[in-house]
Amino acid sequence: MTKIRTIKGGVTSAKGFRAAGVAAEIKYKGRNDVALIVADEPAAAAAVFTTNKVAAAPVLYDREIVKGGKVQAILANSGCANACTGEEGLKDARTSALVTAGELGIDPKYVLVASTGVIGRRLPLDRLLAGMKKAASSLGRTYEHGLAAEKAVMTTDTKPKQAAVTVTIGGKKVTVGGMSKGSGMIEPNMATMLGFITTDAAVSPRMLKKALVLAIAKSFNRLVVDGDESTNDSVFVMSSGKAGNKAISAPGEDFRAFVEALTAVCVSLAKQMATDGEGATKFVTVTVKGAKSEKDAARAARAVAKSPLSKTSWFGRDPNWGRVLAAVGYSGAEVVDMKAEVFYDGVWAFRNGRIADEKQLEKLAAVMKKDAFEVVVDLHLGKGESSIYTCDFSLDYVHINADYTT
Repeated sequence: MTKIRTIKGGVTSAKGFRAAGVAAEIKYKGRNDVALIVADEPAAAAAVFTTNKVAAAPVLYDREIVKGGKVQAILANSGCANACTGEEGLKDARTSALVTAGELGIDPKYVLVASTGVIGRRLPLDRLLAGMKKAASSLGRTYEHGLAAEKAVMTTDTKPKQAAVTVTIGGKKVTVGGMSKGSGMIEPNMATMLGFITTDAAVSPRMLKKALVLAIAKSFNRLVVDGDESTNDSVFVMSSGKAGNKAISAPGEDFRAFVEALTAVCVSLAKQMATDGEGATKFVTVTVKGAKSEKDAARAARAVAKSPLSKTSWFGRDPNWGRVLAAVGYSGAEVVDMKAEVFYDGVWAFRNGRIADEKQLEKLAAVMKKDAFEVVVDLHLGKGESSIYTCDFSLDYVHINADYTT
């Protein structure tokens, strides 16, 4: 088992990276909304994007840029998604990348852009570029610089989301750090989010992409807030190679250790996003085990995690196992209701056709008061198992999304 150590940090933790976050009044006054993450030199890079067929201009632009396998800077903004803006939006994305490259004195082919916010509105390019120049002049390597960048990509998020770990690879200390934004409009298949990860491990672009896909499968793709998938979902990773390890260019022990470290950062960020789901009062892990296959387990767990009826019951502290089992039933997974069991933090609510009596309900009531708990469904049909990270639906979720653009 790889020994991974969690440290305080984010995108500036790994060697070879600087960051900044500034206020440019893209949507609100007095809050950071433009972030810049810059590598000292062109870094190996990989990215995974939304599968939504309505993809934002930054996604369309970045898909082409990242094919080169090298990136040196990422310009990101909140307050405007630059989505559903047509050719003009794509031109704005391209222009912002070109001007950023000029300001930093680097090749435009090494610049990515990312946006988050309201769909359908053009970027206020003058304010974005003014913010970029301000950010470029205030780049730094401290934790505070990374935190400022993180705050600049937050929208309805109520708290920053950062993570960092160290691991020994090839006798060298390797650091992986990251930040993400995401609070609502979140569904597996890339959560609705922006994620930025940096590492000083030496990794080839091909293996970096493989590692990222594996890490996302166990983290961001196991995250549900409300079941809606965005137009802007993007996760980026850059590798400076400054840790001094022998370059990872093929599968093996070093690659496995790197994947574990990268996954640890992604899982931490995913859990922070679920905890900060719009209006969330509870963090819930939904686990389905004993399924006929892992695919069945994943289907069932996602159905429960997305079920508005289950999610509102958690908010109301109601151990309504019937809603949970109903979601499993319509998920497409094989299920025999009289064989199934439903637990809340190890306390059974339904098992083998029996429902919780008054004494059992008292135990369940104590679980439902917690800020975090696990819902486990054991189907007793096989060995398939899968977990999804999610949260409850509160009254605030409706309020936040009812007037998001007005």
